[in-house]
Amino acid sequence: MPDYSPGGRNETPQKLIDVAIELFGSNGFKGTSIRDIAKLTGMTISNIYYYFGNKDGLLLAILEYSSKRLLEKLHDVAARDLEPLDRLSELIRTHLSLVEVHKKEARIFFLDEEHLSPEGIKVNKEFQLQILNLYRNELENLKSAGYIHYEHITILAFNILGVINWHLRWYIPGGKMTLEETNEEVLAFILRGALAPPR
Repeated sequence: MPDYSPGGRNETPQKLIDVAIELFGSNGFKGTSIRDIAKLTGMTISNIYYYFGNKDGLLLAILEYSSKRLLEKLHDVAARDLEPLDRLSELIRTHLSLVEVHKKEARIFFLDEEHLSPEGIKVNKEFQLQILNLYRNELENLKSAGYIHYEHITILAFNILGVINWHLRWYIPGGKMTLEETNEEVLAFILRGALAPPR
């Protein structure tokens, strides 16, 4: 992965990525042109073509960059020495809290595949699979500890991610409830469903 950090050798492409995230998140992928990105960065269109090839290449770089950052944070939580239920709760809290930092990036993760190149589809699916496996592993630990009585852990993991992903879509800062209050409500809903007694 190239070094896109401030002061790194690739600070110019990082600036392009940051602006593209902003514009793609606000105006959509189709609603944003290479010219729009170049204008907002104060760079030439040729800079974008030099670093990313085209708009599809820039979107692919965003997917790779953003998914890596998100997965690093989630894996950090999964590696903590906590009781299984506490670790799952902290994992969900961390995932939900990312909406404030990565709101526009989250919208890009949910782009229809028609907007993605074949390589972009591959990267996005690999990213989603890694997150799914991370949750499946935590849920298997809970099942082994006797907390969970569902037979199909994969379906449970999809249900949990469905709630989290919709939260990333609908949450808007500045409402009656803070992000932390909203996240605790969502977490309580997920845990009550996941820890339901056996039928």
